[in-house]
Amino acid sequence: MSHTEHIEPIFRTSPERTAKMMAIVLGICVVGGTIFFGMWDYWTSVTPAAGRGPVSEVKAPAAVTGKEIPVSLAFVESSDFRTLAFNALPEEEGHNPEIQANVGDKIVFNVVNNGKSFHAFGVVSIPEEGSAEFEHGTYTPFPGSEIRSPSNPLKPGESGQSQFIPSEEGTYYYICTVPGHREQGMQGKIIVGPKQSSETKAVQPTGVSHNFELNFVESSDFRTLAFNALPEEEGHNPEIRITAGDSVTIKATNTGKSFHAFGVVTNPEDPNSLVWNSVIQSATNPLKPGESGEVTFTTDVPGTYYYICTVPGHSIQGMQGKFIVE
Repeated sequence: MSHTEHIEPIFRTSPERTAKMMAIVLGICVVGGTIFFGMWDYWTSVTPAAGRGPVSEVKAPAAVTGKEIPVSLAFVESSDFRTLAFNALPEEEGHNPEIQANVGDKIVFNVVNNGKSFHAFGVVSIPEEGSAEFEHGTYTPFPGSEIRSPSNPLKPGESGQSQFIPSEEGTYYYICTVPGHREQGMQGKIIVGPKQSSETKAVQPTGVSHNFELNFVESSDFRTLAFNALPEEEGHNPEIRITAGDSVTIKATNTGKSFHAFGVVTNPEDPNSLVWNSVIQSATNPLKPGESGEVTFTTDVPGTYYYICTVPGHSIQGMQGKFIVE
């Protein structure tokens, strides 16, 4: 080869530049993977149309009764994310609370995502528990009951509100509509009874008076609360039955070590559904241990009511009894 022949230069990179390039590529992969798997619930939340399960039957609109039932729910998760629930995990107080309502009542849901994953909310009508459809189906919520959707879920810390007005008696379910989350535990029952007659009118006072004494009592570990006696003991949460128009005087004494208050309500899980000015103290100004209070009121509308401790959570722990007005 002639010494005058042009020789093309050969360019080579250095080991240092190669290492930097590999580090950049690896960093991009790590960041991208973190974002992708961090939003795993979002990517997997949309089920193809062919794979969707039964759709909740849309019924004719119900005649609204005028009664509004507020319900507060929070999405919660176990530390390993295998167990999901509303308000509290299994075996904890307040786990997936059951809601009692009647046809035409308006149930207003205030829902917050207290977890670290993505969630969405809705009310559905699904087959009986234990059936294959129940275990594996995906269900479309009743219109108006949805809060976000699997493709646009609530992120951690976000909240929303929806409502459900049942048009028929039966059992419904509130669930997380993100596929798989209901099966992991995010579901609760809504028990809907017959519509209460709007023709029921207040009756005139009968002149008959009744006196009842109710004592707040607690178990030694404070997990079980009741009136007069604990479960399995004589006198536990006595049923009160009177006639509409009768006058009732309640004397309540706090024989426990916690704080308590009294009231007659239409919904035992909602301390705000009070009737007849039947309160003795309140959740913000309760009876202290050893204190007593008294209230007198007239029961003017027949129906099934409940006397409860109006301090939040105490009714669910057992401080509730039936108050029947015939």
